[in-house]
Amino acid sequence: MELKRTLTSIFFVPTLQINREGLYTNGYLNGYMTDSRREVQYENCIYLLFKPKNLEKFKDFLDNEYLRTKQVIDDYDYEDGFIVVVYQLDPKFKNDYKLIKQGKYSQTSPDFQNLFPAKLKVTTKEKTFKDEVSLQYRIFNKTVDLKEYWESKLAVDFKEDMEVWNIWDDEKEVLEIDKIKETV
Repeated sequence: MELKRTLTSIFFVPTLQINREGLYTNGYLNGYMTDSRREVQYENCIYLLFKPKNLEKFKDFLDNEYLRTKQVIDDYDYEDGFIVVVYQLDPKFKNDYKLIKQGKYSQTSPDFQNLFPAKLKVTTKEKTFKDEVSLQYRIFNKTVDLKEYWESKLAVDFKEDMEVWNIWDDEKEVLEIDKIKETV
């Protein structure tokens, strides 16, 4: 079973401006707002969960992250090779984070939306690359294809004021390492 992307991963992690390839080649699994095993939770932070295959390479990645940004505020290990890196969120986008949590994706600021690429290079089944419109761009701009997808799937006609993505659920944004171990 594959780990389902959290909304933290979709909308908050990209704001950290971490090199995408660096994330995925170092075993990035998902992003979370809190960690159920920690007594003290960091405020205005997100928890990135990794399961690196190469610890030496991951250590280099993490050292570079500490040098690249002051947003990395902690890292710690869990059993079975899981590592959590805690990043401080940029306070400049506090309002946008609130809007995401309210499910008002299209109302986020242009500055916030500009943190997300409009297009991404994606690998096809034939192992070639193609440009594809990013999920976030589709959600922020309520693109016709996404709107039609949901209308078809839910058998509902979307009105102009409706958003085209799931509403935030705090429970799905919690890092629960024991449940994740069963999945990964």
